[in-house]
Amino acid sequence: MVKNFTNATPIIIAHRGASGYRPEHTLAAYELAIALGSDYIEPDLVSTKDGVLIARHENEISETTNVASHPEFTNYKTTKIIDGESKTGWFTEDFTLAELKTLKAKERIPELRPQNTAYDGLFEIPTLQEIIDLAQQKSAEIGRNIGIYPETKHPTYFKSIELSLEELLLTTLVANGYQEANAPVFIQSFEVSNLQYLSTKTDLPLVQLLNSSGKPYDFVVNGDERSYADLATASGLKEIAKYAQAVGIHKNLLVPRDSKGKLLAPTSLVSDAHANSLLVHVWTFRNENFFLPLDFQGNPQGEYQLFFSLGIDGVFSDYPDTAAF
Repeated sequence: MVKNFTNATPIIIAHRGASGYRPEHTLAAYELAIALGSDYIEPDLVSTKDGVLIARHENEISETTNVASHPEFTNYKTTKIIDGESKTGWFTEDFTLAELKTLKAKERIPELRPQNTAYDGLFEIPTLQEIIDLAQQKSAEIGRNIGIYPETKHPTYFKSIELSLEELLLTTLVANGYQEANAPVFIQSFEVSNLQYLSTKTDLPLVQLLNSSGKPYDFVVNGDERSYADLATASGLKEIAKYAQAVGIHKNLLVPRDSKGKLLAPTSLVSDAHANSLLVHVWTFRNENFFLPLDFQGNPQGEYQLFFSLGIDGVFSDYPDTAAF
């Protein structure tokens, strides 16, 4: 089993930064996450028109930036099919980095985090390189190694428009000294084929993300009948272990909920994964009652304690200080 560069178990992965306190995927959110004790900071990666990796939750950016208020980009608004779904808005791959740098981030879920709207319009969209620079700078300043945990978003789509994310990612990581199996990096994806490809190109740890429903989009394209549920079985995990070192799982796969949101008995996923030498990182932990199971309304620490007791190896959290309680 891959050992984390940090001795902390479970590790705390700042989900898009400290996104409970600052607009997600901003340097401010990542910097605060580090200050709050995170072991890793997590950027979702998409590409610009000129082939630069940037951090956004989606390549459609109307929900996370002020692009709609920029009249010079009105004609960039369009409708595309992304992973089989029709989306209308503004897409990163239609902008150069210079154009995107004129935009400012905003809170993605203001109805749940109105306090974060105070930061709307203050922060730029960061590049992967800027995030790496921050992690390395802060590591040196505080004497504690801060890892990065990048996710390739919509890799099949980006490959189809000749902006393949994998080569851009590996080139950037190698240029910054990240290439050994014990480097402070995990590369994650909801798709399978790009991780299998990466496993032939790098020794860096790879993470197969598993959702609580649906299937990897490359399976849809390739006609593979398997779902995420199939990959989460003992036999599915055995296959994942051939190319990845960890699984990043939706927490409902480990502790399901009933129709009213109350927790059911845990599954065997942790022991099954560990039997195949796979680490188990669980997502996403948030403080708001909207996201919490009935059992832990108003008590997010209790939810962490339950999952920690099941032997998991890491958590993705919007509130790293709560995870580190």
